[in-house]
Amino acid sequence: MIPVVAAMSLVKSDEKHLRSSQKNGQNRALSSEQPPPMIDYQFLRQMCQDPGLHNRQHPETTDEAHQQFMKNYHKMFITNSSQSKLAIMDSKSDKVKASHASLLTHASGGYTGGPVKESLPKTQTVDVLTHDIRDHTALLHKTRKSEDPEYVRAENIKTLRKLGRKYPFERTSVENTAMADILKTFPSVTEVVSPEVLTELCGLAQMDVWSEEDITLFGSTGFHLILKGSVAPQSYPYVHHKGNASEFRCSTPPPPEGEVVLTVGDAFGTFERLENREPNSRILTVKTLEPTCEFLRITCSDYKRTIEQISHRDQTEKMTLLSSSPSYDLWPRQPLLKLASLIAWISFPANTVLVGEGFKSPFIGFMKSGECHVLRKVEIKHTLPNGKQEQRTKQVVMGKLCPCESFGEISVLLDEPISCSIVTATAVELAMIEPQKLKELDEITLQLLQQSSTRTFGNLSEDDIHEEYMQQELKREWNEYKHSAVVDVINYKGIRPGYGKWSK
Repeated sequence: MIPVVAAMSLVKSDEKHLRSSQKNGQNRALSSEQPPPMIDYQFLRQMCQDPGLHNRQHPETTDEAHQQFMKNYHKMFITNSSQSKLAIMDSKSDKVKASHASLLTHASGGYTGGPVKESLPKTQTVDVLTHDIRDHTALLHKTRKSEDPEYVRAENIKTLRKLGRKYPFERTSVENTAMADILKTFPSVTEVVSPEVLTELCGLAQMDVWSEEDITLFGSTGFHLILKGSVAPQSYPYVHHKGNASEFRCSTPPPPEGEVVLTVGDAFGTFERLENREPNSRILTVKTLEPTCEFLRITCSDYKRTIEQISHRDQTEKMTLLSSSPSYDLWPRQPLLKLASLIAWISFPANTVLVGEGFKSPFIGFMKSGECHVLRKVEIKHTLPNGKQEQRTKQVVMGKLCPCESFGEISVLLDEPISCSIVTATAVELAMIEPQKLKELDEITLQLLQQSSTRTFGNLSEDDIHEEYMQQELKREWNEYKHSAVVDVINYKGIRPGYGKWSK
């Protein structure tokens, strides 16, 4: 039995040896194979940032972007030789940075044992940068590029395309303001719409993308700003300016003279819907010249709704100002609406004479914000140094006008001089009504306006003006006396504020 057991043990040991040799051979074969290549994710991100590729904002991938991606996609795989080269380059760059930082620290006073500081970021100003020339040249090139008008224009177009891909309800107020600021730099936009209205319209602007060539677009449906591609106008004019409806009297508008091509930054279409014209008429039509064209579009209906909202908001603001005035708080609504329709807004800086005493008021004013001083003239006797007295005219501040107060009604209605001078004490904003606009009011409203109005500080007598002048002069003299007394006390011991140890 012993030889049989020994033979069986030898057979099992041979099988184990054979299996172990097979496993070692397989391991050697696997080790001889090359490892899978690594992926350069930084290069992959750069390729994926191509605006022509498919993403959330761009539903389709352009042929140019697809070909560019397929041409360069193999470069994102890093082979063994590339990995070793990259490792060597990284180690060299780290050594260079470390040596550069150590040189700076030793040159500034020796190494103190702290951590080695890396070079400052390039976003900081030149005043706080190190002596590395690369930091200065990078900032210089960046500044030159940002000041280049072509570069700024290209960046603005890029920003508009990025914001236009979002739906209007997805954009924030900050983004709408940024869009409005950019659109105000395009003459093709500012020539047809005011900046105030443009700011409101940016909340309704949408992106319009056409991915085919030779497509006819009807500009009569809205205003279009070209952000990508080019178009050829099929009629002239191709932009409708406000108030120039006579340009479109002809049923079949003539084609433009010569070959006209509208490129990025140009515009076509209209904000106002043309009367007695079909939306699909030839007026304001263009044809796309490139496979992919993008437009920032504002429809006529959105423009009309925005204008109505602005008008309604302005009318409500005028009605609120009139009804808050003490002279008009009991007026019926209908006369207030008629009076509010004549109001125009105007602003004045501080120290501006709105109307002088003894002159006719140029308008009826309603204070919206700010403060005005009301001055009256007074005759006084002034004593000269030689003892003689002479007559002089001075102005006394008799009061002030605050928001919701008015002036100039009686002067404009009765065509008589105003009894006081009105000077702005701060920057003010007024709602004014010019005299010629009062002719649009009916007789009843004019009578109601005259009955509700009073002369601005017209109930003051000469004694009241002299008394107010004396009070102001006494107050001024008392303040001067107190100031001189305090100065004498301080200077009695040689204390002079602002000099010596009292300068701190």
